[in-house]
Amino acid sequence: MPLRQSAGSAAVSRKLEIKGKKSHASSMEELLAGYEFNVPTSGSTVEGVVTEVSKKMVLVDIGGKTEGMVVDREYEGAYELIKGLSVGDKIKAIVVSPENDRGQILLSLKREASKRAWDTYQELMDSDGVVVVRGVEVNRGGLIVRADGTRGFIPTSQFGKKLAGNLESLINRPIKVKVIEVDAEKNRLIFSERHVSEEAVLAQKSDALAAITAGDILEGTVSGVMPFGVFVTVRVPLAKNTPKSASATGQADKTDKNTDKTDKDNIIEVDGLVHISEISWEKVNGDGVKVQVISVDKDAGKLNLSVKRLKDDPWKDLDKTFKPGSKHKGEVTRVEPFGVFVNFQPGVDGLIHISKIPAGEEPVTGQKIDVYVETIDPATRRMSLSMVLKTTEKLIYK
Repeated sequence: MPLRQSAGSAAVSRKLEIKGKKSHASSMEELLAGYEFNVPTSGSTVEGVVTEVSKKMVLVDIGGKTEGMVVDREYEGAYELIKGLSVGDKIKAIVVSPENDRGQILLSLKREASKRAWDTYQELMDSDGVVVVRGVEVNRGGLIVRADGTRGFIPTSQFGKKLAGNLESLINRPIKVKVIEVDAEKNRLIFSERHVSEEAVLAQKSDALAAITAGDILEGTVSGVMPFGVFVTVRVPLAKNTPKSASATGQADKTDKNTDKTDKDNIIEVDGLVHISEISWEKVNGDGVKVQVISVDKDAGKLNLSVKRLKDDPWKDLDKTFKPGSKHKGEVTRVEPFGVFVNFQPGVDGLIHISKIPAGEEPVTGQKIDVYVETIDPATRRMSLSMVLKTTEKLIYK
């Protein structure tokens, strides 16, 4: 192997990188006149050509007959990148030290390694490719993983059914995943295991979602209740058997019968959310529920659903019947410290404030009573009531 520059000569040539044509100058001043100097500084970016790759070091020719070195911790930190380097490759590096005690330039490839890693993950996401990662740590949201020196994350929702409840067993184990989010600026690298293990199911779900449009009515089962709404699992055919115009031509009943006879293999379950504002004008009883599709979230593979849109608003034009001062009979459905709720029809309740209830005539749940309407506001679905008293002696004046 040819001898390299000594420490002293390397330092001199490094400090003066002379660019220009040959000259016949008779002095050093004349020789250097009009030439450009390039002096590497700590933290600057340099571009060079790889001249040697070994098990402990990478040499990069950065110009001016000078080589920079990637060694020790900088070598380890960019190991995944270095594994793929070959002599002659062009590469960018950061100057860690412009001159150590041996007159050598020390370089870092970590930034270039990071950039190439993010570029690789973006390409994998675009091509729907599979990558192998290893579990590092479990937290409340899912599993932190490492892939080629870069940390990423698999949310709990992105695990298939076989692994979802046993994330601890994945620590230091290889996991096949797909990239679903890449954001280098926010340092967000999100993977999905279920996009690999349940790829066929997700493909079917995508086909099913493609066949669903806003306004469709589906049968579902309540699969979860949360403060913000109800999760419903609906059974969706992979292909619609009847055009939408069928109901308009009087064939809706026939469509339902055909759907019941659909091969089970052509049915897939899709999750949807009925937001609390779309649950119902009245209380939903039982697990089975009929829902209407508000919108289809194809990216998340879920549906936004409504129960109450299948029925007319019971408060619409209610003030024409329940006028202030009118008398009506209703059933007590709830007794609270602040008053009593009275129901007149599904989804229509009024409140008798506790101040309007005389001692000894407190209604009980299930009791049918006569009341007067004091005020009604269909827009806010509120109705204030007062009791029809048994005797005028206990009348409470406003």
